[in-house]
Amino acid sequence: MKLLSGKTVFGGIAIGRIKVYKKCESDVKRERKEYSEGEIKRFREAGKIAVCELRELYNKSLTTVGEENASIFEVHQMMLNDLDYVEFIEHMIMTQKVNAEYAVAAAADNFAEKFQNMDDAYMRARAIDVKDVSERVIKILMGKEKNADNLLTESCIILADDLTPSETIQFDKDRILGFVTMSGSSNSHTAILARTMNIPALVGVNEELNLEFDGKEAILDGYNGILYIEPSQDIYEKMIERQRKDMESFQLLQDLKGKDNITKSGKKINIFANIGSLSDLGYAIKSDAGGIGLFRSEFLYLENDDYPTEEQQFEVYRTIAENMGGKKVIIRTLDIGADKKIGYFHLDHEENPALGYRAIRICLTRKEIFKTQLRAIYRASYFGNLSVMFPMIISHSEILEIKQIIQEVKEELTVQGLLFNDKVEMGVMIETPAAVMISDCLAKEVDFFSIGTNDLTQYTLAIDRQNNKLDAFYDAHHPAVLKMIKIVIDNAHAQGKWVGICGELGADLSMTKQFIDMGIDELSVAPSAVLPLRKLVREFD
Repeated sequence: MKLLSGKTVFGGIAIGRIKVYKKCESDVKRERKEYSEGEIKRFREAGKIAVCELRELYNKSLTTVGEENASIFEVHQMMLNDLDYVEFIEHMIMTQKVNAEYAVAAAADNFAEKFQNMDDAYMRARAIDVKDVSERVIKILMGKEKNADNLLTESCIILADDLTPSETIQFDKDRILGFVTMSGSSNSHTAILARTMNIPALVGVNEELNLEFDGKEAILDGYNGILYIEPSQDIYEKMIERQRKDMESFQLLQDLKGKDNITKSGKKINIFANIGSLSDLGYAIKSDAGGIGLFRSEFLYLENDDYPTEEQQFEVYRTIAENMGGKKVIIRTLDIGADKKIGYFHLDHEENPALGYRAIRICLTRKEIFKTQLRAIYRASYFGNLSVMFPMIISHSEILEIKQIIQEVKEELTVQGLLFNDKVEMGVMIETPAAVMISDCLAKEVDFFSIGTNDLTQYTLAIDRQNNKLDAFYDAHHPAVLKMIKIVIDNAHAQGKWVGICGELGADLSMTKQFIDMGIDELSVAPSAVLPLRKLVREFD
């Protein structure tokens, strides 16, 4: 029996054979081609086919992982149309008289190296994407079968060095029992997708990928972060029993639907769902979430080639409000910047984007974008129980400026005769130590707080949560973070306002009792975490 240990990103037990996934990059040879125009035509036609494939993958993945995660395919489409990338390839074909495949491979190496040498973590991550996109084009040029590397013939536990988001999504979800990667961090795209897909997964095993493991029987213990290869009979029996108990628990959770989340001592905790798209809405409804605690509205911008119109946004917000049938829906206004970049925003390069021009800072300096979104939200508020909250708040003056803009929006809608709810609840995300320390002041201006523990932990500990080298230092349970949460709760309650947690810490069942004891009013988590959390809350005194 061989044991591999890694970081758990989604719990559960998976039992089956290992499929070692070794990416097979195309063997591209340099060939001299005198007819450069013909090679350029081949490249352009392959690019068009690649764009069509990526659109298909985007549409296919919407129902699997939601629009926010599926947007990676839109990023890849934009890369294929990037002028620098295209001109590099065509210039090389013309001047060096080489075949299109070789020029694409050279461009991939060139741009990937540039990205990898950048200080910006978001841009470094683009190195994987440019390689991925280029490999797709090369396969088309070489006439290779589409997605052949990702073909699964039976249910299996996938073992790989690492997986790009596109590779993860393209696998047949019904045949994936679990993911195990040698590298990667708990905050990687693969980890996020595994959670979204409810698949047990480990990352960061930190061993060489061994091809000899292919086809061997294995058990993935997602609870304890262990992959058992050729497990002993004793381990096998224990894991089968654990699987059985998991199934029983799942059945019990179904019995919770429609019931209030009240502790034995009588305290009610609202348990809402975080979503990033309309497709996620079905998961939230299926899990019987009490509402939507965080709707990440930036997906509307990520999926567009230009700024989404007021009507586009209005239709989406109204659909969510109507489908939730009167349950609370909290829309977070545009939160881009840092690791979320959109080409048509033309954001400048920043040495430290996590501390840079992002979220509310963009909205307050590009007010026409902000007002368009607010108009759509307020119009949709007439059709359901909508609330609005603002990310990355650090000052009292920002709240006053936001209120002034909202008043202008209300006056414009009134003059135009457009209906809206004049009593939309307004909240702020508490994501910075600055917001924590002035939360007593902010609580006087808003209706609620939602604590974004991901960023709050990052800024409190001065740790880039996208940097997997710092995983050992990243501690979401750090006493400083927990003390800040308590400060926020106390300051809000002193003003009669409610407080929720919408970061990943909200789904940490080991922290639920402590949050309830602190006085938290609401927990907003991924749809898949709603029912386990509801069950646990009802068991506490």
